[in-house]
Amino acid sequence: MKQWLMIAGVSVVLAACGGDEKTAEVEVEVEKTEVSVNTVDAVIPVTPVPIDASDMKLLSGNAKTAVKSLAGILQGDLQKAMKSGGPVNALSVCNIRAPEIAGTVSSEQKMQVSRVSLKNRNPDMGQPSKWQTKVLEEFESRKAGGEKPITLTYSEVVEQGGQQEFRFMKAIPTGKLCLVCHGTSISPAVQKKITELYPQDKAIGYKEGDLRGAFVVVQRLH
Repeated sequence: MKQWLMIAGVSVVLAACGGDEKTAEVEVEVEKTEVSVNTVDAVIPVTPVPIDASDMKLLSGNAKTAVKSLAGILQGDLQKAMKSGGPVNALSVCNIRAPEIAGTVSSEQKMQVSRVSLKNRNPDMGQPSKWQTKVLEEFESRKAGGEKPITLTYSEVVEQGGQQEFRFMKAIPTGKLCLVCHGTSISPAVQKKITELYPQDKAIGYKEGDLRGAFVVVQRLH
């Protein structure tokens, strides 16, 4: 499996407004947009591929490193925006800066970065693919079964259409900072800005500890 480490392309998906965890030779076109990795699972059969535990550990480690970098930068920018201009100002981070941060991390890590959620805020981005939706639903079931949200992860190598890819997801719990714009008691000023930026918003009504989505890494392998 060592040859798999010559990576053809990588896409990391970020889901949520930050994350509690501050949480490789690649050639990839980096786009400064947040897009979901919508595969064609419904059309082309997907087959699980068994790999050595050591290889899975290495792939997962690379994914966690990317997630940690992205989450740390985004959370830091959100905190700065809150401090300098309050929650309305912080909304601009999610609306404008989040894609820019994703582009920066993509360039530095040689990865594409974006966000997905079952209750996405922006209808043009953040929409999970079929397999991502399934994993997010499984995360909810595992959480209901007693697992801590911060520990929820998924990793697998699959083959689809003759191409093998590594898939990784890490759940992100809703933190206190997120509740200002995603909670159950949103101020009129914040709600007005949300409606202005995201007229089709679905990302409200969360409580601390709820799952806001998941970081996702999709790494195409040779």
